[in-house]
Amino acid sequence: MPSPFSARRQAFRRLHDAGCFVIPNPWDVGSARYLQSLGFQALATTSSGAAWSRGMADGDMQFEGVLAHLRELVAATELPLNADFEDGFADDAEGVARNVRLAIETGIAGVSIEDSTGDAADPIRPLAASVERMRAARKAVDDAGGEVLLVGRAENFFWGRKDLDDTIRRLQAYAEAGADCLYAPGISTREQITAVVQAVAPKPVNLLVGSALPFNLQELAAMGVRRVSVGGALARSAWGGFMRSARLIAEQGRFDGFADAASGAELNRLLGAS
Repeated sequence: MPSPFSARRQAFRRLHDAGCFVIPNPWDVGSARYLQSLGFQALATTSSGAAWSRGMADGDMQFEGVLAHLRELVAATELPLNADFEDGFADDAEGVARNVRLAIETGIAGVSIEDSTGDAADPIRPLAASVERMRAARKAVDDAGGEVLLVGRAENFFWGRKDLDDTIRRLQAYAEAGADCLYAPGISTREQITAVVQAVAPKPVNLLVGSALPFNLQELAAMGVRRVSVGGALARSAWGGFMRSARLIAEQGRFDGFADAASGAELNRLLGAS
């Protein structure tokens, strides 16, 4: 029996077939609906943005809270949603499979599994264990009908381990283990990007643009990047405006930080009941 989310999932897969698209990262229902209004074709969650909106640090959200957040964003728009599913919220491959199945039940169109431990002292899992976890995620996706896109993430650069050769080895292993799309957050130079794209071709590559890069979308497309996400950057931008305005009030008694505030009337028009 077809899933009620099949159309979204099929549309999401088609986006990865050719060209280059931006998959921005909302952190709540309002930001998701606003991004849909701008014409984006898909969205992705951000673990950091979601955690900050709840007064937590990135990585501190509990599993049930993450599932609730996925359900909330799936219901917020008609767009396909890719889940930033961190390390699968499990210590072993069996737990990853179980949790991926639960994530799929929320209606997501894609799910990302990373090889980070979350421990700054030992941040990257051994390759063999990471491959086993990716295979478990692949089986969970296949058992659920195979429609959900599986993304394999190599976190070396994100944790300051700028070993491109090891990153590529990991991405290739994750592709062989069943990842449909590959992702190495933190790579940023033309040489790094093109090396990753060529190493995993023909599978698509997601590039994280979390800060100003010297490339526009057309240039990234020319390098072979298939999709571009922004992680917590939009959430950080919103926090930046809020923090500047609040500090002006607290430290100087000034209110001119509101000069660039969004129009309440525009927000009501965008987010009002349809």
